[in-house]
Amino acid sequence: MINYLWAFMIVAAFIIAVINGKTAELSEAALISVKDAALMCLSLIGAYSLWLGILNIAKKSGLTEKMAKALSRIIRYVFSGIREGSRAISYIALNISANILGMGNAATPFGLKAMQELQALNPDKSKASDAMCMLLVVNSTSIQLLPLTVIALRSAAGAKNPADIVITTFLATIVASITGIASAKILEKRKNKQ
Repeated sequence: MINYLWAFMIVAAFIIAVINGKTAELSEAALISVKDAALMCLSLIGAYSLWLGILNIAKKSGLTEKMAKALSRIIRYVFSGIREGSRAISYIALNISANILGMGNAATPFGLKAMQELQALNPDKSKASDAMCMLLVVNSTSIQLLPLTVIALRSAAGAKNPADIVITTFLATIVASITGIASAKILEKRKNKQ
């Protein structure tokens, strides 16, 4: 669906530019935007490489297993239906850790692996389990201790103090996470009563 929306916007922009005789401006704006997007991607490569490398080192060194063990009680409470020792716990811990560091794109592979593990534990393969729904909530509302991606984007855009959003982002994401988890737990209990 989103592909159709993007295609519509591109075609509409082209048609409007032709009607208004602004095809030269459209071409210039497109080229400038492509250049800006490429420069932004290059500026983010360093931050992503660093944190992805650190997360992979943590995984290979066993640190993630220790984190998963430390977080396992909380994760098993929040994510109902996960057995102790499940690999889903370590993937969820990695996903949460990457999200806390503001590396949403780095968290995605761990979230996908966690979702695969949760699907393997799911008794009804045709429906998402409560734990799978909770993973979506936690991932969507993730607490951002260090919003590194946003800081890198603000830095690339020339902000004077790119990190001045840390406290407000942290507070807003805590409220969002508490609200999301509480709402999911209430709906989970309501569903289980039926």
